[in-house]
Amino acid sequence: MPSAINKAVLAYSGGLDTSVILKWLQDTYRCEVVTFTADIGQGEELEPARAKAKAAGVTQIYVDDLREEFVRDFVYPMFRANAIYEGEYLLGTSIARPLIAKRQIEITRETNADAVAHGATGKGNDQVRFELAYYALEPDIRVIAPWREWDLTSREKLLGYAAKHGIPIEMKHKAGGSPYSMDANLLHISYEGRALEDPALEPEDDMWRWTVSPEKAPDAAEYLELEYSRGDIVAVNGKAMTPAQTLAELNRIGGKHGVGRLDLVENRYVGMKSRGCYETPGGTIMLKAHRAIESICLDREVAHLKDDLMPRYASLIYNGYWWSPERTMLQTMIDASQVGVNGWVRVKLYKGNVIVVGRDSKADSLFDSTVATFEEDRGAYDQKDATGFIKLNALRMRIETKLARKRKD
Repeated sequence: MPSAINKAVLAYSGGLDTSVILKWLQDTYRCEVVTFTADIGQGEELEPARAKAKAAGVTQIYVDDLREEFVRDFVYPMFRANAIYEGEYLLGTSIARPLIAKRQIEITRETNADAVAHGATGKGNDQVRFELAYYALEPDIRVIAPWREWDLTSREKLLGYAAKHGIPIEMKHKAGGSPYSMDANLLHISYEGRALEDPALEPEDDMWRWTVSPEKAPDAAEYLELEYSRGDIVAVNGKAMTPAQTLAELNRIGGKHGVGRLDLVENRYVGMKSRGCYETPGGTIMLKAHRAIESICLDREVAHLKDDLMPRYASLIYNGYWWSPERTMLQTMIDASQVGVNGWVRVKLYKGNVIVVGRDSKADSLFDSTVATFEEDRGAYDQKDATGFIKLNALRMRIETKLARKRKD
């Protein structure tokens, strides 16, 4: 029999899984349940979740708009690092989990709850991400992970439990439910399961929701000008925008041009390979443009060091270590590198492509045309100096070659 819990805060969407979890918690733990629903830009009406929780007897219901905090404090810092997991994935699901967990822990303090609960399965990464965050923020918190405790191991069993207990489930799709497991926020939308479980099959074109196919994108390119301050976008085409407004606008424009589709087989932290498809139109534009502004504002060795550390940083986020001391340390270094990353970048969007066509920084550019020019440089660079530079750097290779020849003789 589970040990006594008085009150638990449940990360609650109002869908099948968390609706069943709500009732299961009430029956299994005989505890009061507080529901928390986060608006991080998933594009769904969230008030029905409040109504469902109220109908289930919940008296403390949180529905919080976290869109600005999500982009300002999580997405933007991650993009300052140019973070990509396994060379392709822009970490759209991964970066949302530490924020949801943070707010859950805050609610446990506000409501004097002694436990948190989530709906992540025992096979995925999200259970790790949520729980590492919980423990980092509240070391002695009780964590309830129903998928690791109950015997409702299939969708059919969940539907049976819902029917038995009178839990209303809204079927939004054709019989059998959605063909994909989807997760959306302001940064991306992901698709997993069903047909995608065979990595040899091409995704159906009607699966995609945010982007048109590149073949159906406009025949005319569209230009965007992005203004940067300390590594973050602060204006789009001359219009100042908040972080959430910026990402929403880039999603809209990028989606129109077929930007940001990804079909990926990734390595989950729990040990298995998983095939997922992602749409990240705004993030794809942000990554390309940020690297462009850094190309003229960052010192060579600083840029290369950032690139060396980026895979480690990306893995920390993917694996759930946002609140770890090592991620915080890396973030301090990354943010320090962005002080001089100011200026603008112009990109051209065309049929799935993001093409950088210009960049400038009046105050912080390290690009010196008087040095780089192919024309007369007026003494800014003495080409004769390269002779010694090359010979010194070739010295170890010359010694190695001479030694190799002696060995042959």
